[in-house]
Amino acid sequence: MGIVLLCSGFAFGQNEQLAQYYYDKGDFDKAKISYEELLRAAPSNTQYFLRTIDCYQQLQQFANAEKAIQDRFNRYKQGVFLVEMGYNFQLQKNDSKAKNYYEQAIEKIKTSPNDVYGIASSFEKKVLLEYALKAYQTAMQVQPNFNFNFQIGMLYGQLGKTDLMIDLLLTESFTNPQNTNLIQTQLSRFMNGETDNTAFKDAMRKALILKTQKDQDVFWNHYLSWFYVQQKEFGKAFIQEKAIYKREPESLMSIVNLSQFALNEGDNDTAEEILNFILQNTKDRDLLIQSNASLMQIKIDKAQEKDYPAISQELQQLLATYEINPFTLSLQIIQAHFLAFNLKKTEEGKAVMKKALELNLNEYQKADAKMELADILLLEEKYNQALIYYSQIQLDLKNDVMAHEASLKAAKTSYYKGDFEWANKQFKELKAANTQLIANDALEYFLLINDNTAADSTQVALKQFAKGDFLIYQNKKQEAIAQFQNILKTYKGQEIEAVTLLRLGKVYESQKDFASALSQYQQIIDNHSDGIYVDEALFFSAEIYNDELKDPEKAKPLYEKVIFNHQDSIYFVDARKKYRELRGDKNL
Repeated sequence: MGIVLLCSGFAFGQNEQLAQYYYDKGDFDKAKISYEELLRAAPSNTQYFLRTIDCYQQLQQFANAEKAIQDRFNRYKQGVFLVEMGYNFQLQKNDSKAKNYYEQAIEKIKTSPNDVYGIASSFEKKVLLEYALKAYQTAMQVQPNFNFNFQIGMLYGQLGKTDLMIDLLLTESFTNPQNTNLIQTQLSRFMNGETDNTAFKDAMRKALILKTQKDQDVFWNHYLSWFYVQQKEFGKAFIQEKAIYKREPESLMSIVNLSQFALNEGDNDTAEEILNFILQNTKDRDLLIQSNASLMQIKIDKAQEKDYPAISQELQQLLATYEINPFTLSLQIIQAHFLAFNLKKTEEGKAVMKKALELNLNEYQKADAKMELADILLLEEKYNQALIYYSQIQLDLKNDVMAHEASLKAAKTSYYKGDFEWANKQFKELKAANTQLIANDALEYFLLINDNTAADSTQVALKQFAKGDFLIYQNKKQEAIAQFQNILKTYKGQEIEAVTLLRLGKVYESQKDFASALSQYQQIIDNHSDGIYVDEALFFSAEIYNDELKDPEKAKPLYEKVIFNHQDSIYFVDARKKYRELRGDKNL
């Protein structure tokens, strides 16, 4: 008996798949027969019933649909079938009959409030949004315990009634804070979604500022801070967080998180301000160490050579204050990196890391220390020793993000030393990495090696290019510039030219020589418009005009070209966002 049931269940599942297959293919004759069979076997299955009706309607068999819906309604008395009946008439352009049934469905909610779930959902699926709205509102009038504010708010949004949407959803958030995360997720979609609605953001900002002015509840400061973080306006979010902190001193962790958001988005000026505030307002040792480490990294990133002695002194002072222990590892790594890469004191940098590895570190801390040590060994051109440490991290933290990062660095090490075949095998695997940055980086090198091997099987130009890349890694920018310029002279018009111009542009950018950078990118745009680097040349040029030279009129057409000619570019989304901001468009 069990085997028979099992077999019939299996056959039933197959029939359902077959019906779905015909339906998806648009073969509604066969889909109808399959769904009718399924419905005979399971008469109470609403899904099969609605699909059968859909097939009738696709085949314009409206009389069959009407009879089936009427029979169903007579049997189950559910209001959802009144919506189905109305829609069947709507498809026949009989709007007065359709409206009559839709109104009957709304009336049904008054006597059976629980019917609202099926009725409203059916209206929404058929994009009859005004009726869906009416269904939810009617149910809440009849049954005060019902709360459909979220659904009503979302419908207002779809109907373009953004002020009503915002007001209702903010009120709902305040009344039922447990729904705030869900509401913020949806509001975020409206702010940052496909339409990227500038008017919606402005309405949100105004509504929230009004709430904070009218109502002194700290809830609204939290909400406004969340809004500014969504807009990446971290300075404005910080003003709100400080207001919250005055009233809730236990809320310092929100400010710590905000500093991290600002750092991740490259807003170092705001991050610096926030980190200094944290230092002044905490006695927590871990937080002091973490904040000092982040501040030191910001200082190093924007330092010039004349600032190095002061930075060196400050790092020593911090490590004397907080001592050499596992808790100060982040500071030790920063010191080692600064010694090796900035002061060119690689032996001292290695000594700092070797000493750190003698401490009682956890697996991740060990990996961090080994990664830095490997980076310094690579800087010294001790390729094999560097590879040993990268491999250890890969083995110790299999499938972790850090393992992928170590794999990428190992692949780059092989690339730098000219072992392109092995490097490319690694880059090929890493293209599928979960971390987007690693995947993008791996893809870039994979294409670089493939393209230039196909164009030149001896890989002579590629070896010269890898040498230039390694000089960038070693922070020898002038030597790198000379190397890339030499490649341009020697291999003019060859495959390697476009990517060399791109690299040169990035080196000039890092030196704040924007005129030279733009000149390199322009050569790619003019002479390699059909190549794979033109989207980057356009986007990087636009970024220089927009962010550095404050010339949005020159940035706009460049962003526009990325949007319309390079939809598959990894810079497409950013280009579209910046373009809309510059134009102040509600949509594109």
